[in-house]
Amino acid sequence: MLLALVAAALPLAGCSVSRPGAVRPGAPTGTSEAILSGATGAPVGWDEMLADLARARVVYVGERHPSAAHHWAQLRLIEALHARDRDLAVGMEMFDRSYQPVLDRWSAGELDEAEFLRRTHWYANWKFDYALYRPILDYVKANRLRLVALNLPFNIPPKIRVGGIGHLSDYEKGFLPGRVDTSNAAHRAFVQQIFRQHDFRSSFEDFYLAQCVWEDVMAESVARALGTGRMVVLAGNGHIQFKYGIPERAFERTGAPFRTVFLASSGEETAPGIADYIWTVE
Repeated sequence: MLLALVAAALPLAGCSVSRPGAVRPGAPTGTSEAILSGATGAPVGWDEMLADLARARVVYVGERHPSAAHHWAQLRLIEALHARDRDLAVGMEMFDRSYQPVLDRWSAGELDEAEFLRRTHWYANWKFDYALYRPILDYVKANRLRLVALNLPFNIPPKIRVGGIGHLSDYEKGFLPGRVDTSNAAHRAFVQQIFRQHDFRSSFEDFYLAQCVWEDVMAESVARALGTGRMVVLAGNGHIQFKYGIPERAFERTGAPFRTVFLASSGEETAPGIADYIWTVE
């Protein structure tokens, strides 16, 4: 989450996505929207985008974590894709894999919100206001959708960042992905740009290894849970941009076709090709 938050704050040169569109029912006050093709920068209609997304088996939808409008957009996509596939699963960066039994109980309707928050240690782990995610998680529960924990415990990446993998305990190593890819030059350059702009008190190689562990464990989680079905994956924009984070790493494990949707804010500059679709929702 740390690196994703820093990455989200960095400006990206490219096309502006500030064109407002119609306000949709149920949107947060002041929300407008526009959808652009990531490849061409041309406007794309909702129905056209949805038809394309429905052909994929995995749809990655980014977010800026504190944005209510972004979470509203995520819910709209989940609802629309669920209408086309009743077996849709939802994977979330916000939970680590040790909480999967709790998520299973939530999906089964066995927990109320207060108990769910206690059992997932929401405010010790993710910490963002639960109200931002409540409509999504309520929809998951009401429709008995499979909810998939993608992450590893949040205390592990910072340890890798300052001490590498070798000094983790055997218990902590048990949460690591089966393989970690540190060979993507574009991804490395992006992370290095962030590293140079901040004092993280670590070597770059350890810092980069921590980020790749993060990406690969979530990719592995997607691959393990996907089966023969479809999944919407919710994660920070930094994890899906240019597909070199979770998407391509999951594809290497599954070969399942995927699409990416980068959620932008009004006036935000985005780089060409950052995702299959750029959706401005505030």
